[in-house]
Amino acid sequence: MAKLLENQGILSQDPGPNYPSALVLSRQNIFQNDLFKSGFFEVQDANSQLIAPFLDVQAGMRVIDACAGAGGKSLHLAALMKNKGTLLCLDKEAYKLNELRNRSSRAGVSIIETRPIESTKTIKRLHRSCDRLLLDVPCSGLGVLRRNPDAKWKLSPSFISEIHTIQAQILSQYSEMLKPGGKLVYATCSILPSENQKQVSSFLEASKNFELEEESTIWPDQKGFDGFYMARLTRKNN
Repeated sequence: MAKLLENQGILSQDPGPNYPSALVLSRQNIFQNDLFKSGFFEVQDANSQLIAPFLDVQAGMRVIDACAGAGGKSLHLAALMKNKGTLLCLDKEAYKLNELRNRSSRAGVSIIETRPIESTKTIKRLHRSCDRLLLDVPCSGLGVLRRNPDAKWKLSPSFISEIHTIQAQILSQYSEMLKPGGKLVYATCSILPSENQKQVSSFLEASKNFELEEESTIWPDQKGFDGFYMARLTRKNN
């Protein structure tokens, strides 16, 4: 990929061994580039690219990305699944799913299905239906202030409290879509313990059917990329 970009006058850098699929480009408009339009690559923060592999997907699995948005992590999951299996992408915003469909078509991905979350019935109909579940939940965005500094002005106590409630509800309700023996990843682009470790601890205390397998906080000062938290939980076989 680096050579193809170089042939078009775009220089790239290797961000290091922890980012096997990433190249760092200088700030420029690459969305009009022929390689991008042909689906050769997608644009995503390097640390954000660590979340999809953390879910430990395999080809042929049934996977749900329950807060898919426009699908950056969905497309990464599809690539890790080698475009084999089923990847159901859910979101409350239908326009984001429209963009996801456009992106998946450009990338040549055929395993993605999209479904808007119109009510709690959407989630209930998928009870214990997936092998892997990604919950990239709404958050304060404190891990991405470098790119979005204006976000700090909305960080009122009432806003954070509302976000806490939404995160807890998603983790409690959406986790029911996971099969026994399956794995879920709870992820945020925040570095606040109240949105991360405390949410996971509260969930595990309330739901004895899950156990923590691994968690990681990625600080934005480590590499100059965005900050994230991710926790992988396993549903017990009972």
